[in-house]
Amino acid sequence: MMFGYGGSGWAAWEVALMWAGMIAVVGLLIWAGYALITNATRRPGREHRGQDPRRVLDDRLAHGEIGTVEYQRLRDLIAAGDHQTPSGTGSGR
Repeated sequence: MMFGYGGSGWAAWEVALMWAGMIAVVGLLIWAGYALITNATRRPGREHRGQDPRRVLDDRLAHGEIGTVEYQRLRDLIAAGDHQTPSGTGSGR
């Protein structure tokens, strides 16, 4: 036997399998590049969308983004149900 050096060459299923493998590898490389680029360009803070406001506030305190005084003030505003006006926008008294 000559294993492909003579008559028929590669069978059609072998060629199809090789092409499917190449397409899978190229697709994996494209997906990996996309995932790396989107992860590297993601802005901080976007991961908080849709989360509980108290949990976001706790995370910000834990990461040092806000101090304890600001944390307590914001926690009180959340607990009050946002019925208070923010500082600096008072009624002009």
